[in-house]
Amino acid sequence: MIQLKPALAALLAISSQCMAINLRVGSSGGNKTTDIMYGLMHEDINNSGDGGIYAELISNRAFQGSEKFPSNLDNWSPVGGATLKLQKLAEPLSSALPYSVNVANPKEGKGKGKDNKNKKVGLANAGFWGMDVKRQKYTGSFHVTGEYKGDFEVSLRSAITGETFGTKVVKGGSKKGKWTEKEFELVPFKDAPNSNNTFVVQWDAKGAKDGSLDLNLISLFPPTFKGRKNGLRIDLAQTMVELKPTFLRFPGGNMLEGNTLDTWWKWYETIGPLKDRPGMAGVWEYQQTLGLGLVEYMEWADDMNLEPIVGVFAGLALDGSFVPESEMGWVIQQALDEIEFLTGDAKTTKWGAVRAKLGHPKPWTVKWVEIGNEDWLAGRPAGFESYINYRFPMMMKAFNEKYPDIKIIASPSIFDNMTIPKGAAGDHHPYLTPDEFVARFNKFDSLSRDNVTLIGEAASTHPNGGIAWEGDLMPLPWWGGSVAEAIFLISTERNGDKIIGATYAPGLRSLDRWQWSMTWVQHAADPALTTRSTSWYVWRILAHHIIRETLPVDAPAGKPNFNPLFYVAGKSETGTGIFKAAVYNSTEPIPVSLKFDGLSEGSVANLTVLTGPEDPYGYNDPFTGVNVVKEKTSYVKAGKGGAFTFTLPGLSVAVLETADVVRSPGKGKGKGKGN
Repeated sequence: MIQLKPALAALLAISSQCMAINLRVGSSGGNKTTDIMYGLMHEDINNSGDGGIYAELISNRAFQGSEKFPSNLDNWSPVGGATLKLQKLAEPLSSALPYSVNVANPKEGKGKGKDNKNKKVGLANAGFWGMDVKRQKYTGSFHVTGEYKGDFEVSLRSAITGETFGTKVVKGGSKKGKWTEKEFELVPFKDAPNSNNTFVVQWDAKGAKDGSLDLNLISLFPPTFKGRKNGLRIDLAQTMVELKPTFLRFPGGNMLEGNTLDTWWKWYETIGPLKDRPGMAGVWEYQQTLGLGLVEYMEWADDMNLEPIVGVFAGLALDGSFVPESEMGWVIQQALDEIEFLTGDAKTTKWGAVRAKLGHPKPWTVKWVEIGNEDWLAGRPAGFESYINYRFPMMMKAFNEKYPDIKIIASPSIFDNMTIPKGAAGDHHPYLTPDEFVARFNKFDSLSRDNVTLIGEAASTHPNGGIAWEGDLMPLPWWGGSVAEAIFLISTERNGDKIIGATYAPGLRSLDRWQWSMTWVQHAADPALTTRSTSWYVWRILAHHIIRETLPVDAPAGKPNFNPLFYVAGKSETGTGIFKAAVYNSTEPIPVSLKFDGLSEGSVANLTVLTGPEDPYGYNDPFTGVNVVKEKTSYVKAGKGGAFTFTLPGLSVAVLETADVVRSPGKGKGKGKGN
């Protein structure tokens, strides 16, 4: 357990008065809120894509490489004494995948073919730090070239004992000078006891006429979310579904920008058959397959009923280089083409026709496009100045002309010292200490409806007193930080007419390799290690009770509205009353008396309260399975005067929702704030 830091300990020692905080919620006078308050953001960081939510089990399946991460044979090993060699054939599988693996028979003894007469050879893959093997249907394929007469065999085996859990014969041989795709289904006859397993492809050595075969794009998928081909890992997708998100912001994130101007996330290299996807030099210290591409992101949005927020490359790379004004034409065109691919008519547009050929004749609907990612950061000040002076204005003008119904988001916000043009929104990414989140509770009150803002990334990342960006990230989300996130989110909901939506980032993290420790969910090859963090529980409870209209809250004169109790109130889609609150800076429980105008004595509500451990630095440990978050739902009834009375512990998050509808006295639309 992390030791309590002095700074937070001192703050928690501040005791509040035990007198009840009396709150009265009006039945009108608030504002309609955003339709997409809580959502998801994804880029491939922490192996959250390859080796994460992208369900492919084979690591380094196509020997993809780049100048930064050269092609190699990592995670492959020989079977049956074979020799593995990475090579470029004169006739590769595709121009996108120039490298393949040559699997050569063992050297023979006296008498040609004698030693290999009854020998099987092949290769094994260790997966992404292992692979889960269950009695379920796996689907796979591989491409092979070389003269071979006979059948192939695929199997799932223990990497420790060699025990085989399932095997399948793949009928038919292969030809020299021609790539043949072999497809198969494999159902293990037993579950593996752990995830330390391998996938093996092998064949009769004697059948290889020239003593070797070449293979590429070796793939194996377990069952996927919604049964999608090339789809998502079910357990990780389910953790996202349980959050009840309403939008998906993709592809990030730094991944969109790339390391250099030549290595950005080229959307057109992420579509089509896997053999035509070259991969990219990832910005988070590993090569990416691009198996999770533009179409897969849109299918993800479809399958979870999410509004896509599509990020388009805006001519800035992470090395600080940016496209000069005179060369912006290609940057603008590729962005317009990307949206044409997604939304264009299949018969009358070039890229719409391409989409249709890939199995999606019906256009997608895209309402939001974000121009770039954090363009205030890389290459500053010159990179940011280029965005303000010409990159963003030129791209916004082009989008407004071709796609006038699409809403444009600038990658900075007014909080990054950019004046957001009329008709556009901004994007704010706070990564802060808990105290900083709490101190900024009123930050969005100053926004006008001309400065609508997306919270495209957010998280408590550093302990109080920690210095940002100097290696002081916490090892995992912790309870005190998660409560501070709740207070921040309550502040966004109070201004729900000016906030497009909010999401945490990054969402996922491999327990075997990561670059950013703070994530909603941690995972490994073994699904038993999939862990929902303290922050996941906080965001979930808030997202499960959506306020569609804020309502004003009055507190007694002379009593501060906020601190240690931070709150928002409003109506749900059906008109029920919702009250959300979080307690911070208090070691004493906070008594609350809450009345909704229009509800009388005897009205009922459900009150759900999240609490954590005594140590505010407690966290959900993936390796012990300990969950420090406790959730309790109770039935409360309004007493005299129609007030609900309850007590909230220190460092807690709560939601109360009434069973009855809160009715407005008239049809007038209020203009107040839900505070």
